[in-house]
Amino acid sequence: MTLKIVGSGFGRTGTMSTKIALEQLGFGPCHHMIEVMGNTAQPSHWRAIAAGQVVDWAEVFDGYCSQLDFPGAAVWPHLVTAFPDAKVIHTERPEDEWWASFNATIGRFFRNRENILLPPEVTAIFETMDNLLIQQTFAGRPDREGAIAAYRRNNQKVRETVPAEQLLVFMPSDGWDPLCRFLGVPVPATPFPRSNARDEFWALFGGEPAVA
Repeated sequence: MTLKIVGSGFGRTGTMSTKIALEQLGFGPCHHMIEVMGNTAQPSHWRAIAAGQVVDWAEVFDGYCSQLDFPGAAVWPHLVTAFPDAKVIHTERPEDEWWASFNATIGRFFRNRENILLPPEVTAIFETMDNLLIQQTFAGRPDREGAIAAYRRNNQKVRETVPAEQLLVFMPSDGWDPLCRFLGVPVPATPFPRSNARDEFWALFGGEPAVA
């Protein structure tokens, strides 16, 4: 199996809803951060990637048909090169909305992760992600100014480097029509999925921390 879809949008841009949609359309399994947490083959790949080592991208995404969300979205230029026939779905939302969601979830998690009781293997995963995401993708600045700057850079780079015919800029609120048209598949009769609200995010880590 090879990646047919590369996701270039940051986490908290509707990636979970879009993952569910892609799997419903037959483009699964879809790689996502929850796959890194649930697939025991994944953490070692991402430790190597975060350390700057050369990896076999086909091996990293072995068994997956599509990819969305972090950590894949942090390395999407490599994936576009490794899977040149893949279509690119860039999930996006207005930057103030994105920042509010990121700050209340991913940002808050990394500010507090050393105080959150997690299994050792999950703690190790997020040590890797701190390096890859916070230090590298956000240049060590997950505050509002630094995070939005990184978000803007990524959105701009996607538009400047991905050929228009290969790219869909997408928000889950757009619904099925543009996604199905881009992928050349029929529109389902069911509503577009909605998922990964703030409480669902924190449920992955045993609940939202009491501290900011």
